Amino acid sequence: MKNIFVLACLLISGVAFSQITTPAASQLCKVEQVVGLTTVNLEYSRPNVKDRTIFAADGLVPHGKLWRTGANRVTKFSFSDDVTINGSELKAGDYAILTTPNADNWQVHFHKLDSPYWTGYTEKEPALTVTALVNQIPWSQETFFISVQNITDNSATIDFLWDNTWVGLQLGVKVDETVMANIEQVLAGPTGGDYYNAASYYHSSGKDLAQALEWINMATDVAEPKFWQVRRKALILADMGKTKEAIKTAKKSMELAMAAGNDDYVAMNKKSIAEWSK
Repeated sequence: MKNIFVLACLLISGVAFSQITTPAASQLCKVEQVVGLTTVNLEYSRPNVKDRTIFAADGLVPHGKLWRTGANRVTKFSFSDDVTINGSELKAGDYAILTTPNADNWQVHFHKLDSPYWTGYTEKEPALTVTALVNQIPWSQETFFISVQNITDNSATIDFLWDNTWVGLQLGVKVDETVMANIEQVLAGPTGGDYYNAASYYHSSGKDLAQALEWINMATDVAEPKFWQVRRKALILADMGKTKEAIKTAKKSMELAMAAGNDDYVAMNKKSIAEWSK
């Protein structure tokens, strides 16, 4: 019985340690590139030519046939902001890229990413399809290559190279609109959130409560105040000894919290009102 047990353990150990890891036929590549103020992330697998005919009517990637644009799982692009591809608008987000290579041009299809497998997109309508001309290069690119090149403050190219074929897309990013919006926001002065943060720090640090109250008033004296900001105002008033005003303000915070469905703040305000009413 003991020998059988030992043999079983050895067999289990053999299975546990018999894992063999080998290189993937098509290596995974991850790229992150900032263009202007926009972050572009790319994830794809890179097959090799291996003495095969790639783009041809009877090639590995036949003309006119939908191609996964790489190997293994779907090729993925992510854009942190809205961009343009060959002049057409594309919203920020994650996209699966499929292509239809032809002899003279490629159609590049951007699908909203919802599956890691490229076959999940073959029957779906893409969010955007653009056309790019095929160019021949004077060397053979052994490993499939996608890159973001020719980077300026507001543009770049997305280049696809394999074998002796190069296809490029024009990427546009919205730098001027973003910078101008930031300038206007900053020069317009502090936001309600800035005043709230300053008031919260002064209150929690035991600094000048009169100044904290002035700032929290600037944060909450708006058409739609936030319940957590009004709550902070109630706490400041209570610590200043302005109990009646604190109760009134806590009731306002509680109403706003109820409307927002935040039970935690409802409970906190109820407790404070009960304590301050004694």
